[in-house]
Amino acid sequence: MADIFLICVIVVSLVILLVVGLYFVIKYQHPDDKNDAYVPKLVVWLGLVLAGATVLLLPLDVANNEGYAGCDGFNTAICGGLNMELFWSIIYWLIPIWVFFLIPLSMFYYEADDGMLMAGTSIGAKPNSRILEAIKYESFVVVIFGLIFGVTYLFLNETSIPVREVVGPTFASGPTYTIDDPVSNGTFSPALLESMGSGDTKVISSSSADPTLGTIELSVSPAVFYAGLMAWMGWFLFALFAAIGLAAVPLELLLAYVDRPRHMDAVEFAEAQLLLRDRVNELVNVGELIKLEREERAEQNGGKGPGFFDREARKAAADVRNTMIQFKQAVYLLEEDAEDFANCTANYKNYNPLIPIGCLIGFFITFIISLCWILQLILYMLPKTPVTPFLNSYFEWFDGWFPLFGVLSVAIFTLYLLLCAVKGCFKFGLRFLFFQVHPMKLNKTYMSSFLFNVGLILLCTLPLVQFSVTAFQDYARNTTINGIVNVQWKYLKFFGWFWQKKVFEYALLCVTLLTCAYLGLRPRDSSTPNSLALRDRLRARSG
Repeated sequence: MADIFLICVIVVSLVILLVVGLYFVIKYQHPDDKNDAYVPKLVVWLGLVLAGATVLLLPLDVANNEGYAGCDGFNTAICGGLNMELFWSIIYWLIPIWVFFLIPLSMFYYEADDGMLMAGTSIGAKPNSRILEAIKYESFVVVIFGLIFGVTYLFLNETSIPVREVVGPTFASGPTYTIDDPVSNGTFSPALLESMGSGDTKVISSSSADPTLGTIELSVSPAVFYAGLMAWMGWFLFALFAAIGLAAVPLELLLAYVDRPRHMDAVEFAEAQLLLRDRVNELVNVGELIKLEREERAEQNGGKGPGFFDREARKAAADVRNTMIQFKQAVYLLEEDAEDFANCTANYKNYNPLIPIGCLIGFFITFIISLCWILQLILYMLPKTPVTPFLNSYFEWFDGWFPLFGVLSVAIFTLYLLLCAVKGCFKFGLRFLFFQVHPMKLNKTYMSSFLFNVGLILLCTLPLVQFSVTAFQDYARNTTINGIVNVQWKYLKFFGWFWQKKVFEYALLCVTLLTCAYLGLRPRDSSTPNSLALRDRLRARSG
C-alpha cells in the first residue's frame, strides 16, 4: 500500500509547481503577449511543471526506497509503495513529446504570428494560415527525429550487463524456515519470506564467485531506450552549459553586489550619460546599416533565400545572422547598463537596498553548492575507487535524524544544476555569439524566448537526473532510477561507452575549471568594443 505521506507530498509538490510555473509565465511575459499566444503559454507553463517534476522525482524515488529487495514483501518497513517505474515511464514519453513536438510547433506558430515566417514568406494574419504553416514545418521535425529514434532503437536497443557467476552449496546445507500462515491457503507470496539470519550468512560465505565477469544481453523497452537516447543527446548541452553555470551563477551574484547602485555626483552623472548616449548613437547607426544591407540583399536575391548549393550565398547569409546576433547582444547589454544608470539616478531613492544584500547571501550559498559539486566530481565520481562518499555521507547523516532534510538536500542540489544549465546557456551565447541569446527578464520576455529556454531545460533534465543518480549512488542505491541509469543505460550499445568511460563527467569538470579561469580574467560582459567593430565592418561592406 502506498505511503499516505508520500501521496500528500506528490499532491502538494504538483500544486506548488503549477502555481510557480503560472506565476513565472505571468510575471515574465512581455506586454505584447499579454492577451495573445495562449497555446505557447500553455506549452511553456506545463513544460516548466514537467521539468520540475522530472527533477523532483529523484528525491521522491529516494524517499520511496522501492529498489530495496525487502519491498517485495518480507521487509516493507522503509518502503513507500509507489510505482516509480510507472512515474519514470510517463516522464520518458512526455519529454520527447514536449521537446520534439509541442515546443517546435508552438515556436513555428508564434513566429508566424506577425505574418512572416522563417525565410521571409508572407502567410497572412489568419490563424488557420499560421496553424497550417506551423504544421508543415513541424512535420519535417517529426519525420527527421522519428527516423533517428526508429533507426537507433532498431540497431542499438540492447544492453550488455556485466554479471558474475556465484556457485553456492546445496539447499540442504542451508537453514530451514517454517511457513505458518493460514491466510495464504497454501499459496506462496513474497510476503511469506523472512529477513536473512545467521544461517543464511554462513551459506553466502561458503559460496564461490567466478573471478571473470560475464555479460548478459537484454533488449530494453522503447521508453527506457528513448530516455537513454535523450539523455545522451542532452549530455552535450548539459556538460557545456551546466559547467559554465557552476562558475557563472556565483560570480553574477557577487558582481550584482559589487556593482550595486551608488549615488552619482554631477561629474559622474554627466560622464555616464554621455557614454550611454554615444553607445545609443552607435547602435542606431549599426541598425540603419543592417537595415540597408538587408534591403540590398533582398533586391539582389528577389526575396528568396540562399540556395543549398550556392556556397557564397550561404556564407553571406551566415554572416548576416552573426551580425544580427552581435547586434542583439549589444542592445541587450546597453539596456542592462541603462537600467543600472537609472537605478543610480532617477530610481535611486526607490531602489530596495536589500537586493544587494540578498545577492551577497546568494553568492555564498551558490558558491558552496558549486564547490560541493566540483568536489563530488573529483572525490567520488571520477576516481575508479571513490576517495570519499562526500555528499552521500552528508545526506545519510541528515536522514539519520530527520529523513526529510536529506531528500530536500537532493532536490536543492539537482534544481541548482538545472539553474546553472540555463545560466550557462545564456552566458555562453552572450560571450561567444554562436546563437541568439534568449534572456529571461521581468515583463520583457517574449514567448519565443520562453519556448527556447523551456526546451533547453527539458533537454537537460534527463542528463541531470543521470548525473545526480551517479553522484549520489550510495544514497540513492534503493531507487528505481538507479537500476535504470546504472544498469540499463550504462551498458547500452554505443551510448554506454560514453558513460562507462565517464566522458561527460570529465568534460564537465574541464569546462568548469576553464570557465573559472576565463571569468576570473574577464568577469564582466562588455559590448562597447564589439559594437564599434560591428559598425566599422558593416560600413566596410556597404562601401
